Amino acid sequence: MSFGMPILLTLENLVILLVGAGGREHAIAWKLAQSARVEKIFVAPGNGGTAIGKKVSNVDIGVSDFARLTKFALENKVNFVIPGPEQPLVEGIHTAFRKIGIPVFGPSQKAAQMEGSKTFSKDFMKRHNIPTAAYENFSDFEKAKTYLKSISHRVVLKASGLAAGKGVLIPTTAVESLNSLYAIMVAKEFGTAGDEVVIEEYLEGQELSVLAFSDGYTVIPLPPAQDHKRAFDGDQGPNTGGMGCYAPTPVATVKVLEEIKRTILQPTIDGMRRDGFPFVGLLFTGIMLTDSGPKVLEYNVRFGDPETEVVLPLLSDDTDLAEVMLACAEGRLDSVHIGIRQGFAATVVIASGGYPGSYVKGKEITIDEVSP
Repeated sequence: MSFGMPILLTLENLVILLVGAGGREHAIAWKLAQSARVEKIFVAPGNGGTAIGKKVSNVDIGVSDFARLTKFALENKVNFVIPGPEQPLVEGIHTAFRKIGIPVFGPSQKAAQMEGSKTFSKDFMKRHNIPTAAYENFSDFEKAKTYLKSISHRVVLKASGLAAGKGVLIPTTAVESLNSLYAIMVAKEFGTAGDEVVIEEYLEGQELSVLAFSDGYTVIPLPPAQDHKRAFDGDQGPNTGGMGCYAPTPVATVKVLEEIKRTILQPTIDGMRRDGFPFVGLLFTGIMLTDSGPKVLEYNVRFGDPETEVVLPLLSDDTDLAEVMLACAEGRLDSVHIGIRQGFAATVVIASGGYPGSYVKGKEITIDEVSP
C-alpha cells in the first residue's frame, strides 16, 4: 500500500532532486549515483562535494524555497524528490511536491512532527507504550520552574522545536537546571524552539542511533551507529549536531537490536499508521541502552548527519539505494534487497571555529586526493 503515492515501477530512468547542503547529502548522492536507474541528481543547494559527484550537479535554491524548488523540478523533468534536512519536511515539502504529482521519499508534514515537536513525540510514545524517559511538558516558565524545584532527581531539558541538534541541555546541579530552563524559555537561546520545553529524567547508559527504512508497514533497520556530540576532546563542551560517528557500534548486540525492533521501531511505525499519519521514509531513532532495556531519547524523520556518512558505505554494492527509496514511497519495502557489508566505518567532522555557537560559514577548504 502506497498511501496515495504515484507508482514509478515503469520508469527506467530517475531524475532526482536531493534537497540539502551537508555531508549527509553528499553521502546520499554518492550512493544514489551507483544506481543504474538514476540518470541525474540535482542537489539544492548542495556543497563542494556534490559539485564534483558523478551524475550530480548543484542548484542554487534554498531548502525551504518550495516555489522555486517545484518550478525547477517541473522544468527539469524531476520525478523523485529526496529531502535531506528536517526543516523542509517539518515545513511541508512533501505536500508541495505531491500537489504537482512528484513523489517524495520522506514523511508528511504531520508525521514530521515526530521530530518537529518533542512534546508531540513524547506524548505519542506515552500513548503507544514505547519505552522512554519519564517526562513533563511545559509551555509556562513559572510552572516549569516550580516543577524543577519540586524534584530531586537529575534531569535533561529539551527545547521542543527544531534547534539543529543543539536544543538539549544536561545540567548537573539544581542551579544549572534552573539556569538551563531560563536559557531555553526566557532568554530564547534556541529561538521559538524553546516556547515549549520537555523536562525528562536523566538516563544512564550507552547511546546509539538506529536509522531504519519504512514504507508505513515494514521497517528495516540499518547498522546501529554511535555519534559523539560534545564539541571538544574528552567529551567536553556544548552539544553539537555530532562531531564524529562510527558504525556498527559494538554495544548493540543482535539480541539488543531484535529488542529495539520489537519494542520500539515496529510499535512506532504501527502507532503512527493507527494515529492517521503513517511514516514513509527514513526514521532515525536515538536510543539509550539502560539497565532496564532500550529507551527512546528522540525521533528524527530523516537521515542523520554525521550518521549517514558511516551507514551508507556499509550497504553492499548490490544494494540499490534509489530502488529502496522508491520501494518505501510505493509501499513495497518488503520486496527489495538491502545487503550489509562486513566491516566498520567512521567519520570525523571538521567545523568552523566557534561552532556550535557563533561561527563563520562558507570558508573554503582544500583536501588532498583520497584513496578508496
